[in-house]
Amino acid sequence: MKEFEKINSDIDKYGFSVILIEATDYLPSFAYSIGLWKTCKHPEIIVFGLSIDILHSIVNEVGKFVLNGNIVQPNELYCDFLENGSNYFLQVDKRSLNDYVGFALDYYNFVFPVLEFIWTDKNGCFPWDENFDSNLKFKQPLLDRNYDFKFFESENLGVFTTKQWLEESKPILNVVHDSDGDWQFLTGEQTGKDIKLVALKELILKDATLNEVFDLDYGEEAHRKSIEDEWERNYIESDNE
Repeated sequence: MKEFEKINSDIDKYGFSVILIEATDYLPSFAYSIGLWKTCKHPEIIVFGLSIDILHSIVNEVGKFVLNGNIVQPNELYCDFLENGSNYFLQVDKRSLNDYVGFALDYYNFVFPVLEFIWTDKNGCFPWDENFDSNLKFKQPLLDRNYDFKFFESENLGVFTTKQWLEESKPILNVVHDSDGDWQFLTGEQTGKDIKLVALKELILKDATLNEVFDLDYGEEAHRKSIEDEWERNYIESDNE
């Protein structure tokens, strides 16, 4: 396929290719490899939350490390890839692959293993450490866990829903991620008097399909006709337009 021509060219020339995804106001940047599995049956690499140049450099350095005959081991401490820091690699839950490496899934046309490169903050703390920098907490999702809660916010984040969902178990059919960061999970029959505030985790525990819109950016919304239907996404029209 034409869209895979550069990938194949990179793999032929370098042994792997690097896919770079820029950050948005809400979603973190990330980069991942395609080709390590094809070239040497080694898991692909993904890394989040740093500048595009640094992400590119990390995937390149890990890729070269692998091509030199080394095998990256999950849950071991490495000090080879960052000038002033260490990292772990985590085994990515295969259920999360489609969220981040869909293009690679299309390329391979089968499920393959991926390792996530996890970096420390300036004090050498990892995201699971108690003293990890809170400003960086959601810059790198931990893809070996948290499949049941994919959002880039705290489980206890207060979000808006409706009395119809809370008291009558009506399904959520419209999700709005406001430009100011607020989330609205609406049933479609509500009035202003019906709006309630609940913890985000409460909604996800009751309806896991809401995880499918975890990556709605600021100013986006998603709608579905029923809980069995696919979400349709679009940008929220500004009042000024």
